[in-house]
Amino acid sequence: MPFIKALSMQKEIFNRIARIDYLIRIKATGTPAQLAERLGMSERSVYEYINLMKELGAPIKFNSYRQTYYYDTEGSFAISFFPKNEADPNANRKFGT
Repeated sequence: MPFIKALSMQKEIFNRIARIDYLIRIKATGTPAQLAERLGMSERSVYEYINLMKELGAPIKFNSYRQTYYYDTEGSFAISFFPKNEADPNANRKFGT
């Protein structure tokens, strides 16, 4: 059962990252306190998620005038599985080569 609980927690983390990503892309996060309330988590957790996303390469900034997080470069955060495409010339490349 601990494995199932861990998977459920991981899914919740991915879902929260996806929700935060969406709110960042539409520039509607509000302040960290407002975002925490909207997502049903602590403000400290909001900072932890934002920092995790930054560590994973997301160029997140905060606009104090508009009171929202935003991406410094347009894009989106993706956590997905991409099947190997035989038509892709790089499909058989090994990682790091």
